[in-house]
Parts: sequence; structure tokens; C-alpha cells
Amino acid sequence: MTINVNIDLGYEFEVKASATDVFDVLSDVPTSASHFPKVDKLVDLGGNAYRWEMAKIGIAQISLQTVYASKYMSNKAKGTVVWTPVKGEGNALVSGSWKITDKKKSTHIVLQINGELTIPLPGLMKMVVAPVVEAEFEKLVEQYIANLTKRFGGEA
Repeated sequence: MTINVNIDLGYEFEVKASATDVFDVLSDVPTSASHFPKVDKLVDLGGNAYRWEMAKIGIAQISLQTVYASKYMSNKAKGTVVWTPVKGEGNALVSGSWKITDKKKSTHIVLQINGELTIPLPGLMKMVVAPVVEAEFEKLVEQYIANLTKRFGGEA
């Protein structure tokens, strides 16, 4: 038996770094991933696809590890980095995008993340586990943004 937990997050922020610097970091998956908390391992699958193996998290007597792979496409002219799920890798499907806009004295960044995590637990656990998993993922993404903002010289 499994339960599915859906994640849908969106963030907007501005940083002091140039759009070029921001794009260079966010379009380089290993560099970008180095700012994401609790990444146990990032595996290059080739063809601009990477498998993210997150550190295990414990919730009461339950230990969960999120593993997923995404394929990345960057377009410097559009200021976008888009990722789509690689099926058959891990227990989650994750897609999303960065939109980077040059504001002359700052850079505006929009992050969208959509995910579906499959957890091997009885359906009755969904009411308890889903909110905890959603909150943990949101906390990790917010720490990721804080780490990137620091890397980019702070908020504008």
C-alpha cells in the first residue's frame, strides 16, 4: 500500500547579483544543488539528467528517503531553467522552473516546483504523514532560497 503526497510550491524574490551570475549558478545543476539542504547524493545520469538522493528523514517510527530524477533544460536568452521528471527513478516525480529577469540593479527570480511523492505506507497514514512531508519539503525549499540569496549577495 502506498500514499501519494503532492507538492506545489511557488516563490518570488529579488537578489543583488546580476542576471548572468544568477543564471550561471541556477543552470549548473551540481552548483545549484550544493545550496539545497539535506542532499545526500546528486548522481549525473548523463544527458542533463540528475538523480537527487535526499537524506533520510524520520517521522515518529517512520523513516523516509526521497529519491527522484529530473532532466534539465536551460535557455539563457529566455532566462529559464526548466526540469521535468525522469520516470522510473526513485519514489517521486519532480518538475519545476526558474525564471530569471534582469532588473538592471537587481535580478528577479521566480521558482515553481511541482512534485508527487509515493510513500510505502497504509492509506490511513495519509492524514498524518502528508502535512508533515509537505511542511518538511517547504522548509527545505525555503532554506535553499535563503542559501541562494546569501550566495547572490542578499535580497535586493
